[in-house]
Parts: sequence; structure tokens; C-alpha cells
Amino acid sequence: MSLVRTFYLLACLLPAIAQAANLRAVVTDTNGVVLSDAVIFAKPLAANASAGKPRGAIIDQINKEFVPLVSVVQAGTAITFPNKDNIRHHVYSFSAPKVFDLKLYSGVPASPVVFDKPGLVVLGCNIHDWMVAYLLVVDTPYFAKSDEKGIAQIDEVPAGEYEIRAWHPRLQGAFPVQKGKTGESINFRLPLTAKPAGAR
Repeated sequence: MSLVRTFYLLACLLPAIAQAANLRAVVTDTNGVVLSDAVIFAKPLAANASAGKPRGAIIDQINKEFVPLVSVVQAGTAITFPNKDNIRHHVYSFSAPKVFDLKLYSGVPASPVVFDKPGLVVLGCNIHDWMVAYLLVVDTPYFAKSDEKGIAQIDEVPAGEYEIRAWHPRLQGAFPVQKGKTGESINFRLPLTAKPAGAR
């Protein structure tokens, strides 16, 4: 490739790169203790922003537990539920956004489950009562889950202003909401209940 062509391609790419940034949040409880497994999700305030296309996801069953405990996906995502144990599981949910039932099986179910409505889906196993997991389905492609330091970062977000919400399985009340711009970092302090939603 010629040097001129290389510079031309870089010149074309740089504006697109400059327009993408990240949205970052630090999530804690009301005492300032950092929270892992918290979710942030953002909706662009610009009316012409692209919705994006949902990607597939996986929620495993390992050692009689769902892995991960908390997942977040865009509405329309197809999720596969592999059973990696040497016993059978029966995965189900009665949650309003998606009622489904994967009767006793081993290995990988023949078809994934499509989660096409936003909302909280609590997952369970009809054989092992202690198996619970939480799936938040959101109507945006911009979301992230917090790490052990309470940091959740959404990468490669188009430049602009966003309405950002936070959620945790033990959140009490409505999802807190803030406005923020790409490149900024915001703080969420969440009031928590003693038990997660749907806990047995």
C-alpha cells in the first residue's frame, strides 16, 4: 500500500475514532461500599441515534450454579443455557418480560431463548432450589456490569449526551437515573435491600 493511500485511510478513520468514547460509572451502596455485579445502561438523548443489533449471549450452569450470577443483554438477544454439570437441570422463569421453561436436559438445548422485552428476568432451576440468577434485559446496546472495584464502563459509545440508569439485584425502588456525556465519569449510590429480587 502506498504511503499516500495509507495517509488517506487514516484521515478517513480519525473522525470516526474521535467521535467514540466511553461512559464510566462508579457504583456504591449508600455507605460508600463499592458494588460488583451492578449494571449501568445508557440511552442517547439524540433522537437519531442507532439502536444497534443485539448479540448472542451464554448463561452457563456449572457446579449447580448459574454463571454468571448477573447478566445484562439488549432486547432481542438470543441466550443459550449450556448445562456443564454431569446431572440434568430444568431452567425456567416466571418473570413477566419472559416466561419460559427448559425441561430436564444435559448439554446444550437445541434452541436458544430469545429475550425480546426489556425488564428483569429471574432465573431458576426446578430441581435445585438454590440456583438463582438475574438477567436484566435493556432496550439499548450501551450497557456494562461493574467489576470488583465498582467500576462499570461502556466502551466505544458515540459522542453525545445520555440518560444513564443503574441497577443491582438488591436495589430498592426505582432505577436511579442521571444524565452524562461521553468521556465523563459519574457516581451512583444505590439503596439496597437485605435480599436480592426473587431470592428464595
